[in-house]
Amino acid sequence: MATFTEQISSNKAVLRFDVVGGPARDKIAEDMSFLNYRLGAVEVSHVVTKDRPDIIWYYDEAEKTIRYENGQLILTSFWEEGELNKIMVSMLANEMDKVGLHPFHSSSVIYKGHGILLVGGENNHGKSMTQLEGCRRGAEIFSTETTVMDHETGIALYGSKNVYVRKRAKGTERSDLADQDEGVKMFFGDEPEMPMCYEPKNMDLAIMPCIDGWFKTEVKPMGQFEASYQSYHSMMNFFGLNQLLCGKSGCVMPIVDTDERRQARGKFCARYAAGRPYFMIRAKTPQLVFDEIEKIMADLGMN
Repeated sequence: MATFTEQISSNKAVLRFDVVGGPARDKIAEDMSFLNYRLGAVEVSHVVTKDRPDIIWYYDEAEKTIRYENGQLILTSFWEEGELNKIMVSMLANEMDKVGLHPFHSSSVIYKGHGILLVGGENNHGKSMTQLEGCRRGAEIFSTETTVMDHETGIALYGSKNVYVRKRAKGTERSDLADQDEGVKMFFGDEPEMPMCYEPKNMDLAIMPCIDGWFKTEVKPMGQFEASYQSYHSMMNFFGLNQLLCGKSGCVMPIVDTDERRQARGKFCARYAAGRPYFMIRAKTPQLVFDEIEKIMADLGMN
């Protein structure tokens, strides 16, 4: 029975995926935009460097199952491309974590020479629109959906550069998410220029934006617990533990994490949150959010 092997990497983290049986293929995923959107700078290779696969997919088995055993994720039967995308995100994030790379659910910009992290946190309420407002004022984009941090230094090493997911593969459809192009038209008219920054940067300020047309403008500094709490949500977002992978079969992402790495990740969150000011900004529009960011930067001497 033929085996097709592909390796997917982000920086020094490598994921090996073996497909046993099934139709002839030259790739596992037709469209890599979702992985790049979620993890940034994802590369695919057919040169095998790992002795053992991290994912094995037994395509020809009748029953659709997923399990994690002896450090390998085992899939059986047919899986949609969108379902595979979500699985690969979690598994590659797991490999990144093992080598000290923390994907962080966030956008970020470089503005007036300072890195500003726009934290996704427990909810997702406007980091992309706030980022675009930053670009309208002259900021560069460092990351759009994911910022990858170094475990030892906390430096932002790289990030995703896809501003939107234009197309979601079958299995990743989301009717609850508003059309981002409509949001851009509403807030900006024409889309702002979006210059990109590719050099590692320190994030000097963390902002959790909350945008809703009913909100009165409100700014609250976050204490150590809340900053760490929202940071941990942003990091655990990639492990898929709250996601149903397949509605028809009820398959969910197995636990691929370990307690040792969870504790190390928590300590990183505590250090990271203590290393920079965090603020929650609630407002009706991204323009009002960024007005408050400007005020905070002025108060902190970030001119």
